[in-house]
Amino acid sequence: MLANQAATLDVISGGRLILGIGTGWNPDEFAALGLKTKERGARTDDHLTAAKALWTQRPADFDGPFTTLRGARLGVPPVTPGGPPLWIGGHSDPALRRALRFGDGWYGTGVSAAELTDVRRRLHELDDGTGQADRLTLAAAAFLTPPGIPAITSAPGRPLGVDAPTAASVVDDLGRLAEVAPQLS
Repeated sequence: MLANQAATLDVISGGRLILGIGTGWNPDEFAALGLKTKERGARTDDHLTAAKALWTQRPADFDGPFTTLRGARLGVPPVTPGGPPLWIGGHSDPALRRALRFGDGWYGTGVSAAELTDVRRRLHELDDGTGQADRLTLAAAAFLTPPGIPAITSAPGRPLGVDAPTAASVVDDLGRLAEVAPQLS
């Protein structure tokens, strides 16, 4: 279903879709589906491989540990060759390896400039000389709760400008991100 929906969005957007992928973290969501949380990485890898097969083969056959396809077809093929770009999230080594295997980019939430630089270093260490780390785009979402406005919930990761942001701390954070941006591309 994900491969079909993503292919449709890829067509509708004229190839501008970037698909963000994460394994999930909430045990309650897995329990509601009767799935084991410890299988989330293997399931994600299996489903990404199946999606790639659907985006590149017509019809598609695939045998994985959780997915089997026989003569499967999408409603519409994606306009982007090979399917939409995948940005893989997660900070663990398995997540970074997943980004190297399947991704066109890595996506983090609430990370500082130093953490982005560290992710790039770790990707190169895990790369094993394949050169895959050099082709990945690194991106991150930054969260900011303006002073005087109560936060409804905690930001995932480090908030922009730290816990009590000021104009100066936000400008400082953005400046640090801008400094490392050329190093990351």
